[in-house]
Amino acid sequence: MIFDFFQGILEYIRQNFVYLHPGYTILNTVVFGIILGISILLIIKMFKYIKKDPADLMIPLIPFIFFGSSARALVDNNIYPLTYILVTPGIYIFTGLMAIFTVLASVYIEKKTNFDYRYIIITVGAVICIPNILFMGPINIIATLQVVGVWALISSIFVLLKNKWSLLKNKFNLSVLMAHLFDASSTYIAVDFYGYSEQHVLPSALTGLVGSAIVMFPLKIAVILGALYIIDSYIEDRTIANMLKLAIFILGLAPGLRNFLSLIMGT
Repeated sequence: MIFDFFQGILEYIRQNFVYLHPGYTILNTVVFGIILGISILLIIKMFKYIKKDPADLMIPLIPFIFFGSSARALVDNNIYPLTYILVTPGIYIFTGLMAIFTVLASVYIEKKTNFDYRYIIITVGAVICIPNILFMGPINIIATLQVVGVWALISSIFVLLKNKWSLLKNKFNLSVLMAHLFDASSTYIAVDFYGYSEQHVLPSALTGLVGSAIVMFPLKIAVILGALYIIDSYIEDRTIANMLKLAIFILGLAPGLRNFLSLIMGT
């Protein structure tokens, strides 16, 4: 009886939170959001303990983001097998733990050798990306230029405005926004021109309502600029503020890269 009860719970978790056929619901979106929030709080404590600024890791962590996103894209295109560790949430947990371990180990090495820990992080990240890159094969140049072209066009508006808008004078803020504009660009091109569909709950609903994924641009711009304004205006603790920005940056770049790589390999 007790065994059956726990078996039922495990089966419910497997069907709703650990799935081999991607899909987001209101339930698992909320649960993943809560888990993300708790994780951010713990990572903030980690940064305070090691006395490092999360903003310094924006560039060093990009290879890790690429690793997770490219692995997921290789699954999308049937190059890597469809396994629990390579889909949500497995791939994010695995990549996140690797990144955290690398950060802690790099800080320790820095203390012993005075070698900048950021170079260690970016080197490790680049090395783990090599197998994924080798398995990618040919890419669709047209789709690549479409995504990059739309992203560059929209981003250029905010790059030109950065000296006239105090919020965007901060390079970190501008980078966060541009990461989400890349996500919006890859989604727009994939959905509107190549027949892909949006998986996340709110974007999917808005895309269906408008009839085009172009709605992602005003949605991203409004939400991200609003979040950055609130962080800069009301959060005085630098570690907390920059960790929140780093998390938002990752939440934009990771799905953006996954969408982009899945598209250019699969078209």
